[in-house]
Amino acid sequence: MTPPKEDHGPLPTLLGLLTLLTGFVDAVTYLKYGHVFVANMTGNVVLLGFGVAGSRDISITGSILALLGFLGGALAGGVLNERLAVHRGNLLVKSTFVKFALLLSATLCAIFGVSPFVIIPILGLSMGMQNAVARKLAIADITTTVLTMTLTGIMADSALAGGKNPRLMRRLSAVATMFVGGLAGAGTVLYLGIPYALAAAATIVFIVGVAAFVLGRNNPTWVRGA
Repeated sequence: MTPPKEDHGPLPTLLGLLTLLTGFVDAVTYLKYGHVFVANMTGNVVLLGFGVAGSRDISITGSILALLGFLGGALAGGVLNERLAVHRGNLLVKSTFVKFALLLSATLCAIFGVSPFVIIPILGLSMGMQNAVARKLAIADITTTVLTMTLTGIMADSALAGGKNPRLMRRLSAVATMFVGGLAGAGTVLYLGIPYALAAAATIVFIVGVAAFVLGRNNPTWVRGA
């Protein structure tokens, strides 16, 4: 049974934290690994096109690995969705702890100087899973990785267009969170280093997983899935 529209409990906040995470992982791969996105596949596919066209700034191999990793993660997320969607809290808990293991692995790879071509698909896996789970949780205007439709909604549904702009604060919050994540992620990568950025990403995921477990363990109404 689908919960009432407003009955999402802490899910918007928790997915907001995962939106913050996007800035950290994409900062690593875009700034240091050949202009590759691991969370935003629209951007990654476009950049891959640039690379195939001859741009020397784009890592074609990295973009392909990110795409393959993302697809694999989305598939794994789909499997979790089918098995756990009846309890949205459990779905978020189990998917985030799988992601924590992936991000911890990526962090250790970065610390020990493992090739970016190993780290990129690991990050792609984690973000593909995140996207699949966020899609299943279906919190309007919080995809955790892309803002195109959110920004479109802000203007298309605005009073200037004759609309009422539902969920305006949620939409603005998603935009602000993505910006802060990108700012913090880039700052961490540029001034502290890649391992610190990946460790921060792993920490965010761990916090989300623990919070989802604690808040959902008594089966509140928001855990009921579609």
